[in-house]
Amino acid sequence: MAKEMYFNKEATMVRQAVRDFVNKEINPHVDEWEEKGLIPLHALFKKMGDLGFLGIRYDTKYGGQNMDYWAETAFIEELAAIHCGGVPMAITVQTNMATPAIVEFGSEYLKETYLKPAIAGDMVAAIAVTEPGAGSDVAAISTYARRQGDYYILNGSKTFITNGTQADFLTLLARTSDAPGHHSFSLFVVPTNLPGFVVSKKLDKLGMRSSDTAELFFDDMKIPAENLIGEEGNGFIQQMMQFQHERFAVLPMAYISAKNIIDRTAEYLKGRVAFGKPLITKQVLRHRMSEWLAETEALRQLTYHIVRMKENKMDVTREISMGKLLAGNLMNKVTDGCLQMHGGMGFMNEMWISRAYRDSRLLAIGGGASEIMSEIIFKMSGY
Repeated sequence: MAKEMYFNKEATMVRQAVRDFVNKEINPHVDEWEEKGLIPLHALFKKMGDLGFLGIRYDTKYGGQNMDYWAETAFIEELAAIHCGGVPMAITVQTNMATPAIVEFGSEYLKETYLKPAIAGDMVAAIAVTEPGAGSDVAAISTYARRQGDYYILNGSKTFITNGTQADFLTLLARTSDAPGHHSFSLFVVPTNLPGFVVSKKLDKLGMRSSDTAELFFDDMKIPAENLIGEEGNGFIQQMMQFQHERFAVLPMAYISAKNIIDRTAEYLKGRVAFGKPLITKQVLRHRMSEWLAETEALRQLTYHIVRMKENKMDVTREISMGKLLAGNLMNKVTDGCLQMHGGMGFMNEMWISRAYRDSRLLAIGGGASEIMSEIIFKMSGY
């Protein structure tokens, strides 16, 4: 009933279509992809592109659906029903992390050459910001793009890059000036089929195991100047704006996943008898879950408030930062607590709660750590 208050017919149709796709084309393969440490992204994204899933909000001119933020939210909520964190992360890199800056600031050439194939599922995208020496401190990046005639010569490395071993292009932030300040950075579309690009290694992670995450290296790589997004020197600001789309995607993932984890744990506790009674009768466990349910619903309502703000073209940086902070904390609490409620079984790798525990740990780290969210919130609160 609550969904009917917020989501129109279009969004509801998106929800049902994505739900069907997840059940038929993704969840049956998740265990295999987790085992292999790789999702066949080109095949998966082509299927999603054919169904219009990779450009929900984007202009029909480039193959998008031109729907609203509610439809996008319904899309992300349904991705949260995938039986691991790696697959939805790979998908939202394509839809919410690597393409928004091209949509907002890119030239017609970039939209035709990269955005269109990304929406169609013909190209896999990745976002390349983090470096070995620059994570949350984005301004510390040292990968350099030096202008040379009609090209930029790119040197440096990026790490923790989701979709990195399969990406056809990267939306990459690089330094373009030695001057101090935020206007020394520019955002580029970097095709991975050019000489000088190397996937240094595929990284071995605690969780999100089906998602390929890579360390990338650039050695005198010649990038056509027309692959600059917007104007030189505006990349830092453009990426800060793009981060808001990325961080927003975390919120539906968190409240839907948290609710699903609590539901499944409650079912387990009904069937687990200890000291003559099902564990679900233990007040301490019931009250713990009740608190998590309240926090989950609060995060959902904050998210819906953010969607209303976005629909009214308001700045949502503070609210998204709040949501991201709450999402990371909530998922850490819920997965840790629910694993505890499973006892020894929860510690087994084969158990779904073990995967949820591993995967969810990234939410408080990736896309801006909780500590960075706290700083943003404090600074924007006028103290």
